[in-house]
Amino acid sequence: MVVATLTREFFKVKALADGAISQLDDAQLHARIDPEANSVAMLMYHLAGNMQSRWTDFLTSDGEKPWRQRDAEFEPPPGDRAALLATWEAGWTTLFAALDGLADDDLARSVTIRGEAQTALAAIARQLAHYAGHVHQIVLLAKHLRGANWRVLSIPRGQSQAYTARVRAAGPPSN
Repeated sequence: MVVATLTREFFKVKALADGAISQLDDAQLHARIDPEANSVAMLMYHLAGNMQSRWTDFLTSDGEKPWRQRDAEFEPPPGDRAALLATWEAGWTTLFAALDGLADDDLARSVTIRGEAQTALAAIARQLAHYAGHVHQIVLLAKHLRGANWRVLSIPRGQSQAYTARVRAAGPPSN
């Protein structure tokens, strides 16, 4: 039940990112709001690299793989949009495959990230928080870049009460 709950939250984070990314053209995907800022493409590339590293052999190897080139993740990514999206999806596929292989009993197991031991649950929570933080950066950048053409990904401004009424009328979700 805990792994399933965490998995649903990762899916929500991915859906939020995908909704923002889908609104950007190629130039916007690579735009930087200042020389020290990351572009959406750079954030995607970083997250994908982190996911590949952290979730490959999640329970049995250090989450910081020797083949990962973290510093390169903060440079403009190689390839075109299709290559970037393929890298992005490969990262998420690795994450979801690892979660799919876990049972709630695995959450107390010890895993390491950069030599630091922690429970699998703590490592998963760490990654969920990390990814959500960067995804909200992606959303903010995309909203900024789209301006008046931005399509809202959650509850539109001024519609909170109507949304809450619809949710209440629909009743609890079925699992």
